[in-house]
Amino acid sequence: MTLVRVGNDDVWLLKPTTFMNASGRAVDAVMRFYRIAPEQVLVVHDDLDLLPGQVRLKKGGGAGGHNGLKDTISVLGSPDFLRLRIGIGHPGQRDDVVNYVLHRPSEDEQDAINEALVRSVAVLPQLLEGKTQAAMMNLHTSPKKAEVNPKG
Repeated sequence: MTLVRVGNDDVWLLKPTTFMNASGRAVDAVMRFYRIAPEQVLVVHDDLDLLPGQVRLKKGGGAGGHNGLKDTISVLGSPDFLRLRIGIGHPGQRDDVVNYVLHRPSEDEQDAINEALVRSVAVLPQLLEGKTQAAMMNLHTSPKKAEVNPKG
């Protein structure tokens, strides 16, 4: 866990060392210790439904089949937190998903993902100011290179 300063705000960055299916427990422990409400949490996660380089910010909603989100929602007892969905693409076949998410992306895919992360960091000050809609608009319409389709 790392504390960073963004403008005048302190932001805790947490990368759980638990299995992804149990990542909600780590989030919950930090939230309880620092008395953080679900509405103050931003969960950054991979998303098979988005191409590498695509990024979407949303508040609330379901887990969409993502086991880390399922655990986080279950442990927190609330889906009311922000999610930053980072596209990783889909292997094309359902049976290939587990192997796909456990392996490194190609160089082109990683470059697209890195660009998505840079665009995401740029809207962080807006999020911290409570300007979620403006952050979404800027993030979703920001210029970017062509997204990579992992299926070719």
